[in-house]
Amino acid sequence: MKNPHNNPHVGWYVALMLLALAAAVVLGWAEARAASEAAVTAAAPVAIDSRWVFIGAALAAGLATLGAGFAVARVGTAAVGALAEKPELFGRLLIFIGLAEGIAIYGLIVAILMLNRLG
Repeated sequence: MKNPHNNPHVGWYVALMLLALAAAVVLGWAEARAASEAAVTAAAPVAIDSRWVFIGAALAAGLATLGAGFAVARVGTAAVGALAEKPELFGRLLIFIGLAEGIAIYGLIVAILMLNRLG
């Protein structure tokens, strides 16, 4: 009988559920912001539909973070294996892990730039 607690895809399921939850929150926030903007500036036309900007920013940050987590997991595993054989490589291996984490920072910067375009 298969043990349900040893499913290797549980992490991906959790990540997809969190992404769906984040999209729902962002859409709700976008509708609330759009309603408040419509009340303040009823005569001014909006050039960009802000819902798509919020979805894009959430996807940029979320997918970059998932990619960085995947990269850190792979690089970290290899780094621990190499560190067990040669402890003097610690500094070099730390640089590789930092480069993998940089992916998440790039996604966050893109999300901030997208949200700044709204005003």
